[in-house]
Amino acid sequence: TMEFESFHEGTLLHIGINEGETAKVDSLLAIIGDPGSNFKSLLENFSVESTKKNIVENVPPKEEKIENSHVPHDPLVQKNEFISNDSRILASPLAKKIAKEKNIDISLIQGTGDNGRIIKDDVENYSSNQPVSTEEVKINTSNTNDESFEDVQNSQMRKAIARRLKESKFSAPHYYLSVEFEMDNAIAFRQQYNSLPDTKISFNDIIVKACAIALREHPRVNSQWFEEKMRLNHHVHIGVAVGVSDGLVVPVIKFADNKSITEIGSLVKNYANKAREKKLTPDEMQGSTFTISNLGMFGIQEFTSIINQPNSAILSVGSIIKKPIVKDDKIIIGNTIKLTLACDHRTVDGVTGSLFLETLKGYVENPVTMLV
Repeated sequence: TMEFESFHEGTLLHIGINEGETAKVDSLLAIIGDPGSNFKSLLENFSVESTKKNIVENVPPKEEKIENSHVPHDPLVQKNEFISNDSRILASPLAKKIAKEKNIDISLIQGTGDNGRIIKDDVENYSSNQPVSTEEVKINTSNTNDESFEDVQNSQMRKAIARRLKESKFSAPHYYLSVEFEMDNAIAFRQQYNSLPDTKISFNDIIVKACAIALREHPRVNSQWFEEKMRLNHHVHIGVAVGVSDGLVVPVIKFADNKSITEIGSLVKNYANKAREKKLTPDEMQGSTFTISNLGMFGIQEFTSIINQPNSAILSVGSIIKKPIVKDDKIIIGNTIKLTLACDHRTVDGVTGSLFLETLKGYVENPVTMLV
């Protein structure tokens, strides 16, 4: 179906085609006239040939063009020749709508439809091909609502990330445990630790070390799932997610539980630099038993991650924020951090994950205990 606009006033007296039917070329669509007019004789005498004859006879003779050398020809102000006697422009409703959206004076457009009727293509071709002034370009650009896009080919890294995360999300039944730790002692510990010569650690380094020790006490969180068995790893290899320009890599701190916080910090920095320079070796990205993802440096307070299989869990670390907290029945200003543990329910039950976070809380809130 298509919308049809009448350029003559009157009442719809007769509909010549039923709903759903296909109209033949030059067939009678409708009759418009004054209420009470007798149109039956018109129906009886209607024929395609007589209609064509009337159209030809009613076409107004072309006016001779009068050339005036004193009037400059400007295509920007040339008016449409096909305007009805009552000053209405012959244009389809869609053409009028597009012209209005694009802020175009439709009377400037030359129609290519029947009897010079302006159609959609006339408006679109006019807007894209006609010369316009600099001022008009600025106006049209600011008002345009045209949709646009750009196709970017997926890199091999992007494809690998998509494949691995999809497999993990739809094969491992994820659930999430969120906690909030106080960080005042950790802040003081880091300041004192970094006061030592040639020493500088981050809060992420403290959390990596705390996780490594806690994983030794909760081997199920440090496990892998196989269909016929569950593997409890005695070694602790922690993967640290690092964002790069075209994706994400996870270098692995191997035997993290046996390393000092300073050693962990040095390795994390080294791996992060190599990751950004695309110099990580395959061996440096394999063998993780647990993964940590930290978005705190971007101001993210809390988020969840997809498990980096074959790991059974991944810890999401948010930013440290200062807020009112209750301590010893008093409201004080303290520093807190939110962490979320994503667990594979096949290996890590809710109680197991909760006990791991409880142990982790003790180490993070009192880092000095990790040195004992």
